[in-house]
Amino acid sequence: MLGLKMATDPRWVNIVEKNIQEILIDHAFCEQKAASNAISMIVQYPQYPDLVDAMTAICQEEMEHFHMVHQKLQERGLTLGFERKDPYVHDLSDYLKKSKNTGSRASHFVNQMLFAAMIEARSCERFKILSEEINDEDLRVFYRSLMESEARHYTTFLGFARKYGEEIPVEERWTDFLEFESSLMEKYGKNETMHG
Repeated sequence: MLGLKMATDPRWVNIVEKNIQEILIDHAFCEQKAASNAISMIVQYPQYPDLVDAMTAICQEEMEHFHMVHQKLQERGLTLGFERKDPYVHDLSDYLKKSKNTGSRASHFVNQMLFAAMIEARSCERFKILSEEINDEDLRVFYRSLMESEARHYTTFLGFARKYGEEIPVEERWTDFLEFESSLMEKYGKNETMHG
């Protein structure tokens, strides 16, 4: 369903289990950044009422998820700590900035939607792995509950790219982006971060 071309190495879970605090902190900030991104979409594209409604809902949901992850940290006697950089997200952004597909406003819109869709797709895949493979039963249930909303967000962003990508070859661009992302994954899956 997600269309990702390369699966995460299952051994990533073993890395995560060695530092639960780190994955939870990183996850919390991923949720906060996703909420900020949704707000940014509202500011940039107020002419699309359906997008504004969808981004409002996503923002609220992402902040609720942030709160839930923060609660998991507190339950375990852990603290949030400071925001971590996300090299995976940086690499995706760089690819889109350097691509020849950055000219028009419609093209920029499509890139923003595909960027968000890709992050949601990979997050969903990682949540699925955690829900099936992590030894911590509480976190298994927790990540299962979050996985479905990530999949929904992925389809929302992809849907808007297709709907408002006026005369942009969205499917071709998405296919190319998926190929790039799969090549990226050769260097990720080695750290206890959500995308690392």
